[in-house]
Amino acid sequence: MNPRKSDGGHDPIAVEGGTETRVSRRSFLGYVGAGAAAATVGSGLIGCGGTIHAEEPLSEAETRRRAARQVRDDAAQLAYDRPMPVIADNGEEHDYPYVANFCKGLPHNALGEVEPAAYQALLKALETHAPADFETIPLAGTRKLVNPQGGIAFDLEGPDCHHLAIRPAPRIDGPENASEAAELYWMALVRDVNFTDYDTDGDVAAAAAELSHFSDFRGPKEDGAVTPGTLFRGSTPGDLVGPVVSQFMLKDVPYITFTISQQQKTYMPDVNYMTDYAGWFSSQQGAPPSTAPAYDTTPRYIRNGRDLAAFVHNDVLYEQYLNAFLILTKMGAAVGPGNPYLHSMTQAGFGTFGPPHVFTLIGEVSLRAIKAVWAQKWVVHRRNRPEEFGGRVHNHLTGAASYAMINHEILSSQAVTEIFSRYGTYLLPQAYPEGCPLHPSYGAGHATVAGACTTILKAWFNEDFVIPNPVVPNADGTALVPYAGADAGAMTLGGELNKLAANVSNARNFAGIHWRTDYSESIKLGEAVAMGILEEQRATYNESASFTFTKFDGTKVTI
Repeated sequence: MNPRKSDGGHDPIAVEGGTETRVSRRSFLGYVGAGAAAATVGSGLIGCGGTIHAEEPLSEAETRRRAARQVRDDAAQLAYDRPMPVIADNGEEHDYPYVANFCKGLPHNALGEVEPAAYQALLKALETHAPADFETIPLAGTRKLVNPQGGIAFDLEGPDCHHLAIRPAPRIDGPENASEAAELYWMALVRDVNFTDYDTDGDVAAAAAELSHFSDFRGPKEDGAVTPGTLFRGSTPGDLVGPVVSQFMLKDVPYITFTISQQQKTYMPDVNYMTDYAGWFSSQQGAPPSTAPAYDTTPRYIRNGRDLAAFVHNDVLYEQYLNAFLILTKMGAAVGPGNPYLHSMTQAGFGTFGPPHVFTLIGEVSLRAIKAVWAQKWVVHRRNRPEEFGGRVHNHLTGAASYAMINHEILSSQAVTEIFSRYGTYLLPQAYPEGCPLHPSYGAGHATVAGACTTILKAWFNEDFVIPNPVVPNADGTALVPYAGADAGAMTLGGELNKLAANVSNARNFAGIHWRTDYSESIKLGEAVAMGILEEQRATYNESASFTFTKFDGTKVTI
């Protein structure tokens, strides 16, 4: 039998007398000390470093060294033993070459279709992994591709980024993609409508009605229909409870000896970008934006889709979850039931199961989440960005090109017609002057980090803790007022963290740079990263502890 094979219990394994015996890490350390003479040559007792000889009793330092190696070996074996997922793209790259995949920044023809030789150079580099090949990828402008080698890197903790998968992205010829595109066009149309006005706004009502009639729209619904109350919301437990915006994006953040207001520098209303073909084409060629964002001079709390888009434009991806941790600490939120210090009479957590532990974990999982999603983006899916798809829709509907593969539901939609009536093109209006970044759409970096970090927070705290004194912005976003909805008492820590993940993810959709499935699949990818790290770290603790939380699919797990 393999003395290093893990069964998921994470305890080191010793082999005694030819029989596999599982011992705790504490017991492993106890092989040496007062009972060191019990370890003899004849017993065949094996630690990580080999046979222990009675005439050479191990020092405490050597014992610790061998135990540390055993913990590392067991974690590696645990990672190795995880089932390999099926990793597959959606076949578009083969079926519709140079039309349906991400190619921004590479040379294009006049229709915004990538030059085949340039795309093949990208594919070659992704296949060979040779750093020199990445340097030969042709660029049309000055903007550079964002880290295509990031998804090739290995990691030493948690699942390897190639040991994870998300489902194939919706195809350009399918009704799910068409419905997601319609949702994005409607998001652009109602960017400046306050969430508190959704029940009375005519465009919001039209968006809900049209999305209800798409044959494969998978956003949240009530009684089988999209409503103003479900429109543009997330699809996890708690997303439909309370205001649209999570309390963790509104409440003040306690920081060291001062307090940070979450009033932010947002954009001016009714200013959108890439609604003209020349500007759109220049962006596809990798040109820098010709203008800076038009900022509002008044700081405001998040009221609408444009404010959400501003929030996620220049952030470091895990900042929102550090804020959430600080807010929860100020609230006095209870830790989860598996925290070993919850009922201790003599001890409090610090480096383990205390504030520095969780604070560091949030940053730790975020980098690993980025590597995991970068592998999906560049190595597997290479899904086009919504702005690229908008160019295909525009050229098809104006007769400049024929893309018969585009699903008819989006081509005949009210959303696309309304965009044309306002802007004179069928392009998807962007909230940022530069449009999307230069990496593929699926999955989403913000969403994967959101999934990983909120999983850590849900695992750490008691999910059932009810958020006290919920708030919502006033009409102009200059102040917070009490939220008086009938469901205020049902706004739990777990639900508001799920909502935070959805807000951050869908904020990128409001900007016009990501799709709904970029959110819905990527948060689950981040969740898998966080769960893997929690599993592997469990063996490093001296305490007897566990983490219990609800996954994004509604199932409860304990690690």
